Amino acid sequence: MTKKGILFIISGPSGVGKGTIKDAVLAKITDIKLSISATTRSPRNGETSGKDYFFVNKDVFQQLINNDELLEWANVYDNMYGTPRQFVEENLTRGQDVMLEIDIQGALQIKSKKPDGVFIFISPPSIEELSSRLATRATDTPESIKLRLAACKWEMEQVKRYDYVVLNHELQTAVDKVCAIITAERCKVKNFNLERDMIDSSFNSGFNGSSK
Repeated sequence: MTKKGILFIISGPSGVGKGTIKDAVLAKITDIKLSISATTRSPRNGETSGKDYFFVNKDVFQQLINNDELLEWANVYDNMYGTPRQFVEENLTRGQDVMLEIDIQGALQIKSKKPDGVFIFISPPSIEELSSRLATRATDTPESIKLRLAACKWEMEQVKRYDYVVLNHELQTAVDKVCAIITAERCKVKNFNLERDMIDSSFNSGFNGSSK
């Protein structure tokens, strides 16, 4: 049986640890392609363009929007983020699974265009814990942290629009749950090209029979 490409979307509030979970999942399940987002924000320490993000200026990002080259895009805390369309669609067409790790605004745009995607919401144990994580990672100003926490109430309300919710209280447990979700989705009947396989099988049987 041939399998359809599945689009897995990992999303959640800023600072919830979705990037760390994504990296750990991809280290365990190596046959998923990671889609790299384009962004106008500056690289953080250790980040590389083309590996972590495609870092572009606002003019280039606007050209991507104008040319309909982004599957989704959003303005998040004064920075633009978007998912290049071509990479995702070409891999799914080939039957290759693709993973996106994006903000909630972007995830909801994806859902409106690709409702067959698998949407996984990473939830913090509490707002207090999320605030502590944002402060600990030392990549945001106090003003930025305040903006992110203010948006968190709306973001948490969007969980009902997702397929799964994973509480990131203990990292390894959260990683194991996301891996289990991927395994289960790959076994769903709807994710196999059964009709095409039946046609191919029928054709091959008829061909083999006529050659006897």
